[in-house]
Amino acid sequence: MVGENVTPGLYNTEEALRMANDMELDLVEISLQEDMPVCRVVDYTKFLYEQKKRQKEMKAKAVKMVVKEIRFGPNTDEHDFEFKLKHAKKFLEEGSKVKAYVHFKGRTIIHKERGEVLLLKFAQELEDAGKVEQLPKLEGKRMFIFINPKGKKS
Repeated sequence: MVGENVTPGLYNTEEALRMANDMELDLVEISLQEDMPVCRVVDYTKFLYEQKKRQKEMKAKAVKMVVKEIRFGPNTDEHDFEFKLKHAKKFLEEGSKVKAYVHFKGRTIIHKERGEVLLLKFAQELEDAGKVEQLPKLEGKRMFIFINPKGKKS
């Protein structure tokens, strides 16, 4: 058993509980081991509050990944392709993830290979700015590809 105002040592369960009650604190099991579990005498509500506070701080420090979407049609011409490519490069340089997809309307779904070629060409053009997370995949009427930024600038 460990804790503030407690002599660290080996105690039986009843004695540890009695000591915690005398100090008007709680006995909390920290690590469960088969031969000797480690317990701590703490104010449990304060312990939970501090734990939530730590988790909140860690969540605030975590990097939030933004996903930008770029939509193509299966018959996208060269000028539109270049225009969207320029935007995708800008998004990747900012550190955002890019989800490019080809949306098939009506009977254009029979030209799936056009969409795949378009997305692979798009990924190849963005090779210097990002790396492909997932190859083109068809889901319903959309074929999409994910591209992650290569390096972060501090």
